[in-house]
Amino acid sequence: MIGRIRTYLIRYSRLQTGTVSYLTLVQEAELGLNLEISHEKSRLNEMLAEISTAEFEAGRPPLSALVKVQGSKGQGDNFYKLCEKMGMGEWRSLKQDEEFLKNLISECRAFWRDEANFQQFA
Repeated sequence: MIGRIRTYLIRYSRLQTGTVSYLTLVQEAELGLNLEISHEKSRLNEMLAEISTAEFEAGRPPLSALVKVQGSKGQGDNFYKLCEKMGMGEWRSLKQDEEFLKNLISECRAFWRDEANFQQFA
């Protein structure tokens, strides 16, 4: 399932604009999760964190920057806490910085739209 999520998000960053909702991710990546069930939503959050941590440790932008909670303006606290764990700064400060998320999304798109990066790392 992690492979499907990662592949979907890479493709999304190359071909789409904006962000993708949890629900759209679950449906289009055919994950079979029910987001109404708290442990299934938690599992999705864990997988997104695992993917982003691995990407960040490999020197690539965290793909979960592209996924947002439907109806919200951006990311939830867990995303910013993950960024703090990865050493990007204190989570509350990151959440307050309007440019932080925009920059991460831009970095994601730029990285994955580069054909050499896509061929080597996708």
